[in-house]
Amino acid sequence: MATLKLYKFTVCAIYNKNIIYETELSNRNTFILTGGFFNYNFALHRPTIFITMTKLLEWLLGVSLIGVAWGLVTFDLLDLQLPPQYRELAWPMPVYLLVVFGCYSLATVGYRVATFNDCEDAAKELQAQIKEAKEDLKKKGLKIVSAAPVHVG
Repeated sequence: MATLKLYKFTVCAIYNKNIIYETELSNRNTFILTGGFFNYNFALHRPTIFITMTKLLEWLLGVSLIGVAWGLVTFDLLDLQLPPQYRELAWPMPVYLLVVFGCYSLATVGYRVATFNDCEDAAKELQAQIKEAKEDLKKKGLKIVSAAPVHVG
């Protein structure tokens, strides 16, 4: 944890090397940096704190935005006076989205399994190391009995 005494600093949220959120804060007190990393922005001539957006934060942001939109439409919190058909359509939407997410997950796993690369060179190297280890153990007097030999090829 680093303690910095700053007058002005900028907080940036970065996604795929693009700044998606930037704000300037003024603070005469001690600022404690607990996340991201600290950098001096020469273009702005002031210290900048970068916060990288992880995959978890992306998903949480997306789910939060969808949840807020769903709540606003379903419970008519902003008095938008939407027709009842919109509320009837929006009410089961989380279930539909959950089913779509499940289908997407299954398709992604299936695709990744179907396109998984075999590492034949690594398998041969591992078999050679196993054979070398067995020979070394035999020299030291250990008997190794294997039920079925393993062949790569």
